[in-house]
Amino acid sequence: MKMRVYGAVLAALTLTLVGCSEKAGKGDAAGTDKSGVKTGEGVTDSKITLGALTDMTGVYASLGKSVTQAQQLWVKETNAAGGICDRQIELTVRDHGYDPQKAIAAYTELEPDVLGFAQFIGSPFVAAVEQRIDGQDKGIVLPQAWSANLLGSKYVRVIGATYDVETINLVDFLLDEKRVAKGDKIGHVYFEGDYGENALAGSKYAAKEAGLTVVEQKIKPTDNDMTAQVSALKQAGVKAIVISAGPRQAASLVGVAAATGFNVPVVGNNSAYAPQLLATQAGPALQKDYYIGSSTLPIGDAAAGPSKLSKAYAAQYPKDGLDNGVVAGYNAAAVFGEALKKACESKDLTREGVDKALLTIKGFGSDFGISHDFTDPAAPSTNQTVIMKPDAKTPGGLKVVRPAEVSPAAEGFASKS
Repeated sequence: MKMRVYGAVLAALTLTLVGCSEKAGKGDAAGTDKSGVKTGEGVTDSKITLGALTDMTGVYASLGKSVTQAQQLWVKETNAAGGICDRQIELTVRDHGYDPQKAIAAYTELEPDVLGFAQFIGSPFVAAVEQRIDGQDKGIVLPQAWSANLLGSKYVRVIGATYDVETINLVDFLLDEKRVAKGDKIGHVYFEGDYGENALAGSKYAAKEAGLTVVEQKIKPTDNDMTAQVSALKQAGVKAIVISAGPRQAASLVGVAAATGFNVPVVGNNSAYAPQLLATQAGPALQKDYYIGSSTLPIGDAAAGPSKLSKAYAAQYPKDGLDNGVVAGYNAAAVFGEALKKACESKDLTREGVDKALLTIKGFGSDFGISHDFTDPAAPSTNQTVIMKPDAKTPGGLKVVRPAEVSPAAEGFASKS
């Protein structure tokens, strides 16, 4: 049974909005263009419209901005090269500020007029409309969210390792580095809801496999001061901490721990970091003993993919810094683009045609350190995780300390899931 973060209130909101989605004049009428290409919602003879549901003013504001601008860069580059299937790409963006009502309302507004969504930040919000997506809308959604609860849908496709697998790989890193050992306690500070609870499932599994004990600290996205959590974990005697929250919470946790002499390693999921943190008081502590997992190389890496993208992004947005949201956003747009190209080859730019095309894509994204496979909707596109460390001297603020790999524990977990 899939978790729902906002319980009955959000469920009621979802049911209300389901009724609103069936309206007259939905999207562009299905048809066939002069070259024999079938078309539907979000597609005309000259344009393909994609949606982006982002957070530019809430918990993940820095991530949302980078992801969106990277996707707008991809659109500009794609259109300059002639578009796809003789059509220009258009990205329609809505900022939901990480507010559930705004997020679902924005989905309801855009869904009839877009082919699909190249971005949707917030796993609880995606989960809230997933039944609609699978049952009636059937447009591809590529979320900037990695909850395992989103797996299994033909249309909501997770790009990268899910939070549980990513967390297992992070705990494996601590074990490999001999920062924790059998019999130790590890703390886990996590957001309530799909993201945090899915990550917690991973830490519990990893702990069981390695003979560790997990000390839990559940928080809300509005909790920004981690003093109480640090105090509780210090008193419990944990040897390391996992954080599955936002950048602000991670900075507070690491900063408070350092200020109180609680010197233990902290590892975080991909959503728990932003390079802007390095300019805060927590900056030195973050660079000392904090580590981040991700399913891609960091934007500042010297490999071909990140290097080319960082130059293009800096040229387009010279006043904005680099972060891993740039890679995540660009890759998601590029995945959608690859599906569109294959759908065009099959002369079917309907939602059904793009869905079928996505199911044929594998070996994608190797320039960014990990190869992704989209042929199985019940699985994430990869189970591998790159481990990175904050570094103010590296563009984008992260350097690789362990290349992409999947731990034996994560492989075992994935096979049982």
